[in-house]
Amino acid sequence: MAPKPLAPLAKRLFKGVVLLEVAGVLGAYGLFYKMNTSQDFRNSMNNMLPSVLEVYYKSNEYAGVYGIREKDLEDWSKKA
Repeated sequence: MAPKPLAPLAKRLFKGVVLLEVAGVLGAYGLFYKMNTSQDFRNSMNNMLPSVLEVYYKSNEYAGVYGIREKDLEDWSKKA
């Protein structure tokens, strides 16, 4: 009996990797969208994962959108 060719396995692995990449991009976009639209969510991210929130602020500043960090800090200090 001849061994099975590896082409079908490679094709399935490639599809799996592509699917994981697409899921990762969609997840990152979903997280960015949620942080971009909800100040309360940014506050909870600040409490749980401040490094992720810092990446959000930096990416906006890199894109030319300034003032989000300052507005968040101002509003959060009023609530405290």
